[in-house]
Amino acid sequence: MAHATNRELTNRLRRAHGHLATIITMVEDNRDGVEIAQQLQAVIRALAKAKIVLVTDHIEHHLEDVVGPLSRDARHKLARLGDLAKYL
Repeated sequence: MAHATNRELTNRLRRAHGHLATIITMVEDNRDGVEIAQQLQAVIRALAKAKIVLVTDHIEHHLEDVVGPLSRDARHKLARLGDLAKYL
């Protein structure tokens, strides 16, 4: 699957985009710093989750290019590797 067609990835990026648009408005409206910081944290979390989806998808795609279609068990094990992406 191409990254552009990965619905989970695009949804997470849209969520981050929405949070960021909210932050820009909050800053322009001179909103409380704590509220802005909370929204910034939401963007950071959304981007971190998007990164995990992207890295996992990328690995899976290239692995299938090399070894062919993956079994359900192999996909499950590969998903566990995606958990490591949050530490990259």
